[in-house]
Amino acid sequence: MTSPETVVRRAPGKLFVAGEYAVVESGTPAVLVAVDRQITVTVSRADGPGVLISSDLTPRAVRSRWRQGRLVPAGTGPETGGEHTRSALAHVMAAVETVGRLLSEHGLPLPDLSLSVSSTLHEGGRKLGLGSSGAVTVASVAAVAAFSGLHLTRDARFRLALLATAGIDPKGSGGDLAASTWGGWVTYRAPDRAHVLDLAGRRGVAEALRADWPGYGVRRLPPPEGLCLEVGWTGNPASTTSLVAGLHRRTWRGTPSHHKFVATSTDVVNGAVAALEAGDSGALLHQIRRARQELARLDDEVALGIFTPQLRALCEAAESVGGAAKPSGAGGGDCGIALLDAHTPHDISHVRQRWAAAGVLPLPLRPAMEGIEE
Repeated sequence: MTSPETVVRRAPGKLFVAGEYAVVESGTPAVLVAVDRQITVTVSRADGPGVLISSDLTPRAVRSRWRQGRLVPAGTGPETGGEHTRSALAHVMAAVETVGRLLSEHGLPLPDLSLSVSSTLHEGGRKLGLGSSGAVTVASVAAVAAFSGLHLTRDARFRLALLATAGIDPKGSGGDLAASTWGGWVTYRAPDRAHVLDLAGRRGVAEALRADWPGYGVRRLPPPEGLCLEVGWTGNPASTTSLVAGLHRRTWRGTPSHHKFVATSTDVVNGAVAALEAGDSGALLHQIRRARQELARLDDEVALGIFTPQLRALCEAAESVGGAAKPSGAGGGDCGIALLDAHTPHDISHVRQRWAAAGVLPLPLRPAMEGIEE
């Protein structure tokens, strides 16, 4: 098998529009949108055995060797990387290993390669809350698979990416992976991650790619008509993993409040999907307001810290001109989104000014209508 000299793949970041937190439950829907900042992964021939991974977000490259299908540190030199560097590259390494497992099942050699990562999903080295971990996983899977001569469907690449990330954090929904893979506006339902990991462990990755995944679904949606998406960054990075884990530690799951939250979120998302498909901007704004109110109710009840003062100010500014706004994703920092009348530039400018006065940086983002390239 002859590999190309170099393969480059780019995956866009994402924003949650509705359904965060509830989407971690298998089969519960969310709406996301891909955005026009991205992760770029370049794979080329290795200058030695094993895998060399470098990133513009880590101080040094990490060199690993293949051992029984896993990547392990190679030697003791500077290219072995420190623990922090290896942790920062965990999603890339998991993506390479997952593609490696598929290659092994097909009787193909594990690749020796050099992989470099560059990101516009960060600002001054700080993450913007745009799904950088998901985007780098999707781009890494696609690049390594193409470099290794695998011809995979979009769905198969998503499934490989989910297997990779679920091995790191089984609570993660995979919504970021879906947005990065398909692009545009999508509605997504997560599979049972424990089930798919068990399936891949018992029957192999190739069989897991072909099997039915209970709860899983994704489809593209039309963009909203007459509304523009505005994004504000609080400047405070937040950990989605920690916030979701914090919710699970509060013995909240399984309570009547938990069931009510999931049911209401499902109703909100279904309403938002129907509004997008009908081109009904008023109905969509109504559902975004409901989504914000339900997140606020959750925050009041379990004290996660979803709504920071900056995120409250972001929402209030959008509401003052008839728009709708909410935190995007787990909250606690990162980004908020607003949907505003696209035909009122004065109102849009007013919102941006109020955001800036509250310490919220308006980000010049637009929906990325294409996901990872084929």
